[in-house]
Amino acid sequence: MSVMRFTGVNSRDAMRQVREALGDEALILANRRVDDGVEILAMAESAAPAGSDAPESHVHEPSPAQPAPAVEPAASSAFEAMSARLLEEMRDMRALLSREQGPPEAVGGLREQLLQIMREAGFGQELAGEVVSALPEELAGHGVDDRAMSWLQRQLLNRLEGLDDEGAFLDRTGIVALIGPTGIGKTTTTAKLAARYVMRHGTRPVALVTTDSFRIGAHEQLRIYSRLLDVPMYALNADQPVSDLLERMRGKSWVIIDTVGMSQRDHRVIEQVAHLRGGDAPVRLVLLLNAASQPETLEEVVIRYRQAAQAAGAELVDCIITKQDEAGRLAPVLDIVMRHGLRLLFVSHGQRVPEDMSVADVPILIDQALASRVSVPSSTARQGAADMPARSPSLLGQGRRLSSTLQALRQRLSGFGQLESVWDLLGLPESVQQHRLGAMLAVYPKAGQALGMLWSERRRVKGERWSMPDIALDPDGVWLALPLLQHLQVPGQKARLEETLHRLSVSVHLLNGLPDGEAADWLEQQALTWCSQVRGSQRVEHAGERQSLSALGELAEPMGDVACRFRGAPGRMNLSSLPVAVSPKAGKGVSETIASRAWLGEVRDAESGRVLAKRYWIAPARLGRDPQSLLLAQLQGDALPQLTRRAWQRLAPAELGEVRPDVRLLMASGLAAVAVHLDLAEDEGAMDLRAELLGLAGGRQRRRDLALLESLVQLFMVRDAIRHLGLGEREAG
Repeated sequence: MSVMRFTGVNSRDAMRQVREALGDEALILANRRVDDGVEILAMAESAAPAGSDAPESHVHEPSPAQPAPAVEPAASSAFEAMSARLLEEMRDMRALLSREQGPPEAVGGLREQLLQIMREAGFGQELAGEVVSALPEELAGHGVDDRAMSWLQRQLLNRLEGLDDEGAFLDRTGIVALIGPTGIGKTTTTAKLAARYVMRHGTRPVALVTTDSFRIGAHEQLRIYSRLLDVPMYALNADQPVSDLLERMRGKSWVIIDTVGMSQRDHRVIEQVAHLRGGDAPVRLVLLLNAASQPETLEEVVIRYRQAAQAAGAELVDCIITKQDEAGRLAPVLDIVMRHGLRLLFVSHGQRVPEDMSVADVPILIDQALASRVSVPSSTARQGAADMPARSPSLLGQGRRLSSTLQALRQRLSGFGQLESVWDLLGLPESVQQHRLGAMLAVYPKAGQALGMLWSERRRVKGERWSMPDIALDPDGVWLALPLLQHLQVPGQKARLEETLHRLSVSVHLLNGLPDGEAADWLEQQALTWCSQVRGSQRVEHAGERQSLSALGELAEPMGDVACRFRGAPGRMNLSSLPVAVSPKAGKGVSETIASRAWLGEVRDAESGRVLAKRYWIAPARLGRDPQSLLLAQLQGDALPQLTRRAWQRLAPAELGEVRPDVRLLMASGLAAVAVHLDLAEDEGAMDLRAELLGLAGGRQRRRDLALLESLVQLFMVRDAIRHLGLGEREAG
């Protein structure tokens, strides 16, 4: 047999070498700690002796590292001598592998625990599976701690839409009809809503209407409330259209209709909704849901009443939860509201008018739902998880995730709406594309939307016929989602800088290469912040001598290291600095030299410590010793041309249809900018978005930024397909 020895700085590094040399089916024979790190003895599976019962270990994450030379034949006998210890070594190796593969396993374990929590709270299997399928890998290895529970609460909050402004709801004039099954509390809720309106606007503009002529005392109950509130009440037969009362209710700006209760299975539900829609006055339908009902009943109520509304040409998007005080758990009714995308207006929890009804406070409702848990056998939750697909189990669930992901991106990234507008140009004639694109870019970015600019090289990207667009930065230093095309900007570096200052108030400039003489002189006169990424061959003056930056590394003062990401993976950048003078290409009336500070960065792999890249920057001396945010922003921008090129290739005309090259480039560079931003951001919102995007796309790639880019491409293609389908349906209609 051929036993090979591998030594790495840590166990993961050593196992990378194993897989590179021996493949996925390598047999791990032994491991031990050594002075240089970790040593592993391994052999190819094909070299194992017949009948060997040595356990098999699969190693992950290939690396270009090369293995040490094969052990001499004497190693074979040495291996035989250690057979007594082999089993113990294998146990140690299994434990090591378990630690190295911890994140995926821990994610699976945490996913199951969170699924159990949701099931105990009363959430259904479909919603629970949809939520936990997007669990971020960053939460791995921590179990159900505060961070995991905070993530779970955020996911539920994002899926439950509440009433943002009660005043906006009560200030909107028109007719509101409360619908739902018998005994759900429509009459009491009608009185509570009317009372809230009277407290805000007085009694004059409001009127009550009842269509319940079947239930004994129904009219009288509402009439009592109308007298207490000092508002008029009108009766309407169930088969009468609302238009019959409009003349009598002239001057009333807020009308509430208490409808007759009907079983969701009653065929007359459609007729009832149709009568409510009669006449010219718009009617807002609000569905009441009994928190104490069985989940199956609630599901049927929502489906049947929505079908009835659709059949009558109406829309049902709002709901009110009633009888919360009678419900053992709140999660089942919230589950229904979330899955069907209803907006929750109010929650009723008693008979008192109007005290026992409150505006839906979504965070409090989520907390209450998770706090009311009933023990469920873990085997039941595990069985549910095993039966559940890895992704969302329904098209409706996928649609909710697509919609919420797009909405989160719009809220997070300035310029994302404009990026969507560029995608909306697909399928239009090129002349129309050109006209609409020009009109949009003429007012983008808006004044105050951009604080800085990341200027790209003024030459074509290698292998392509286009140049990388420039990226604007918002006041928080976040890239705008829609870049700026180079060929649409004014010629001349100084003219471009001046235009961004006058039109956009841009005061921070991240340059590729030193500014030319006129631009450098202007930047210094304006005292603007700027930083140039340059090559190691850039010559500067230091201590009276003119040398290249790469030759000055040993003279630079260490400035510590900072965390960074490089090519989609975590790293550390060691920084050093020294004072220099630079000489831009001088022109008439331009200073010959600029007092500056050179910055040297050495990027290393966060795990192995291997040097990945070296970078060099020049910044004016007046910025002092701490422009780290500028350096990092430019380092992270290194990935943009490559990702843009990859997106450009994915967005081929054969797949997109007729598209102008500048539209295609904006689409590609915009997706690249969004992907890099999400890869770099460390806040919880970015973590949640990454998990959602990677979950929607399915699968993983070695580089997270590439995986995010692919996910975004798929997200936008699905969005475009849905948009065109909707347009086609409207045209067909």
